[in-house]
Amino acid sequence: MGCFYSECSLLASLGLLPSLKSSFLCLYSHVCSFCFSLQGMAFSLQERQILGIHGLLPPKVETQDTQAMRFQNNLKKMTDPLEKYVYLMGIQERNERLFYRVLMEDIEELMPIVYTPTVGLACTQYGHIFRRPKGLFISIRDRGHVRSIIDNWPETSVAAVVVTDGERILGLGDLGVYGMGIPVGKLCLYTACAGIRPEKCLPVVIDVGTDNETLLKDPLYMGLYQKRDRSQAYDDLIDEFMEAVVDKYGQDTLIQFEDFGNHNAFRFLRKYREKYCTFNDDIQGTASVALAGLLAAQRAVGKPITEHRVLFLGAGEAALGIANLIVMAMMESGMTQAEARKKIWMYDKHGLLVKVRNVQSFLDAVNTIKPTAIIGVSGAGRLFTHDVLKAMGTLNERPIIFALSNPTIKAECTAEDAYTLTDGRCLFASGSPFGAVTLNDGRVFTPGQGNNAYIFPGVALAVILSGVRHISDTVFLEATLAEQLTDKELAEGRLYPPLSNIREVSVQMAIKVMEYVYAKGMAFRYPEPVDKNAFVRSTVWNTDYDSFLPDTYDWPGVCFSPQK
Repeated sequence: MGCFYSECSLLASLGLLPSLKSSFLCLYSHVCSFCFSLQGMAFSLQERQILGIHGLLPPKVETQDTQAMRFQNNLKKMTDPLEKYVYLMGIQERNERLFYRVLMEDIEELMPIVYTPTVGLACTQYGHIFRRPKGLFISIRDRGHVRSIIDNWPETSVAAVVVTDGERILGLGDLGVYGMGIPVGKLCLYTACAGIRPEKCLPVVIDVGTDNETLLKDPLYMGLYQKRDRSQAYDDLIDEFMEAVVDKYGQDTLIQFEDFGNHNAFRFLRKYREKYCTFNDDIQGTASVALAGLLAAQRAVGKPITEHRVLFLGAGEAALGIANLIVMAMMESGMTQAEARKKIWMYDKHGLLVKVRNVQSFLDAVNTIKPTAIIGVSGAGRLFTHDVLKAMGTLNERPIIFALSNPTIKAECTAEDAYTLTDGRCLFASGSPFGAVTLNDGRVFTPGQGNNAYIFPGVALAVILSGVRHISDTVFLEATLAEQLTDKELAEGRLYPPLSNIREVSVQMAIKVMEYVYAKGMAFRYPEPVDKNAFVRSTVWNTDYDSFLPDTYDWPGVCFSPQK
């Protein structure tokens, strides 16, 4: 609605179109797009007449229930995940409220489509499945003019920005502007999971080129045909972007960094965290959801987090972020930082990270360290081999096995292998979803999905509502889920609440984080809500259609005739 409405209003103000209604009549194709982007055939007869669109829609006035049924029936006919993704994104463009209603009603089934793992496939095919642009594209050629580009965005009140430069999309590598699918998908979850209004969300891709030779030879690639710019100009562009966002939308605008390369992710987090309201989901969000899984696992194991030894496969931004938060959690339980760090081990492509690199296989590392938990964040595929899983089962009564790399093909092991090779004793979580596993003896386990969607939407909602200007790691330490997991769910093998409860999980998360930031003096929005539960719930966006009927009323006792 925003772009077309703005276009028509501008033309009318310049005298090029006599009125908004005439713009509808002159631009018939835009009219249909405008109508369907609001609520399609759910406009009442009076609304159709008042808006000047009567006759441009079929005569039937449909309810949203009927529209949702058609939407769901069409999805059921599709088997290809990418086909479902294209269809879902098309509905989002045409009828946003209907899209979110269907997504929220079947979040467990559809989240893997709008986000990982299917969004990764969609990103690799972005130029081939392209229908219409979403979000804001800022290139290295636009230096000095970023604010004017942001001014072109039709919404004037943005509260949350998700930005990527496309260098490290999931476990797929450098996809350049094809990475736009990630900010779009993340912000879909802001709305679906936490009820943040969609018009308050802005997806952005920063195009500084790509080192992906396949894309540079692809005639359908949609970004700059150049190698990735790694000069000072890149840093200057990011600086200009951050300043322009805050200048336009305010100091408390949330800016989430997503899928930047390791070398830039940590650097920008250190550079901007004290100056802007920003966080990196790959570092802090992943850390929080992994810690939440460990805290849930300790309930099942009956062993405090301070008694765990954790071995990471991978030593990048996700591993370091998780390790940092685990150390903080151990310190809160009474350990010194030095003692806590001795509980953390990392294994990268060169072997175990020790002074003398004499442990050359991950299996040897497991047998040497004897960890209670292994966490895979390498993005290198099935490196939790059968021998590794068997060794974990031998060393521990309840081994903790987290295969967190995305998408599914990059996971360190499958749920079936983890449960089967440990005789169902492991506590398993993955980054991408796996189905339930049935063992030969009939036991059924439901794998936990360590999805960042459990964390970042609720944290974002709290940050936006409380006016936080700087987000510390302690916020993510507070954003735990263990208390929201029931004993029954834990017995089923879950380490996280069912995704079907994600809206309530996010609301509870937002309440908890708001209580913390106000208590610590980190909030800037006053007066402080007394009843934070009621306040948060009152702000949550819903999918009901708005009425377009004008507010009409009588003037009782008013006479419009001259008095005689």
